[in-house]
Amino acid sequence: MSKVVEKFIKYIKLDTRSDEDVMTVPSTPGQIVLAKEIAKELEDIGMTNVSVDENGYVMATLSSNIDKEVPVLGFIAHMDTSPEISGANINPKFVENYDGNDIVLNEGKNIILSTKDFPELKNYIGKTLITTDGTTLLGADDKAGVAEIITAMEFLINNPQIKHGTIRVGFTPDEEVGRGADHFDVKKFNADFAYTIDGGEIGELEYENFNAASAKITVNGRNVHPGNAKGKMINSMLIAGELMDMLPKNETPATTEGYEGFYHLVTINGGVEETNLYYIIRDFDADKFEDRKEFMASVVKSLNDKYGKNIIEVEIKEQYRNMKEKIEPVKHVVDIAFEAMKSVNIVPKVQPIRGGTDGARLSFMGLPTPNIFTGGHNFHGKFEYIPTYSMEKAVEVILKIIEAYAKL
Repeated sequence: MSKVVEKFIKYIKLDTRSDEDVMTVPSTPGQIVLAKEIAKELEDIGMTNVSVDENGYVMATLSSNIDKEVPVLGFIAHMDTSPEISGANINPKFVENYDGNDIVLNEGKNIILSTKDFPELKNYIGKTLITTDGTTLLGADDKAGVAEIITAMEFLINNPQIKHGTIRVGFTPDEEVGRGADHFDVKKFNADFAYTIDGGEIGELEYENFNAASAKITVNGRNVHPGNAKGKMINSMLIAGELMDMLPKNETPATTEGYEGFYHLVTINGGVEETNLYYIIRDFDADKFEDRKEFMASVVKSLNDKYGKNIIEVEIKEQYRNMKEKIEPVKHVVDIAFEAMKSVNIVPKVQPIRGGTDGARLSFMGLPTPNIFTGGHNFHGKFEYIPTYSMEKAVEVILKIIEAYAKL
């Protein structure tokens, strides 16, 4: 087992799901446990200025071994996993020398990683894949990124003949609930440029992301006995259904791609008395993003006007912005990563992130931070997998980026 795979398997054994409804930082105790383990590992491999702050952010330094000034580089990944599916008791499966056929993840539950549903599997014939057992996510988002960064640092420490400037590494909590950069101390991190290692399949290189907002909607009803409910009962679930019907049917994640935005119903819970809906709103274009937020608010207003009272409450909260405007003035950070991939025989795929990373927020906080692949596929679900080859290539790309900056 290669170093990066060994580290990855170790990290995914800890349950670090974040929690949208918990306001402590980090939102779950497992993240602090992993933060402390990572900090100890960084000290053990020889990094300096290792710290874990009160919010669970880990930072460390690899000092320069060259006698000239070059930009200080940062590499960042997040420690939490998505709360959308269980991240506890992860039992990874290794599929060696993959033959291109469907993979049975869980025979008892008839859960199959199908090449029909996921045709990109065939890109990895002959490679070793790490999959789930069909009951949890895998955690490659973003523990693969954590493993890849630390593996690269350990390699540099063990091979001092490789020249590099000062490197800073950072590991954040709560990225999956949109709060990963909330308490990130950019001044303390003290890097000129950084890269998040938080992308998907091999070759991904991203410096555009969604503008993002959340919409928490509460529909208030009135429950009375159904036998004498005429003119009295207000069924909040039916009004919630009416609201959902008023949103565009062709503007959901399942019907959009590329630069197309969407409204996404993430959760719905309710009864007659009260129904709660949680939407996320996404668009790459800033003006269209504002239009989407306004449209959501107008739908709520329309229903409140219809029913003659404030039956529906909505809280629309901005989460992050498109980093493109902050990266383009320093586009060389993308160009260097592009050339680094080519130098290790990877075809770069420069594309927009249909999501967000800590780097989006950090770019607006003064630290330009594009995003690089981890190698994983099908994040946030039981069909998640990652080829070991892609993880190893991610490590090589990190090292090539570092070497390129040392030559500036």
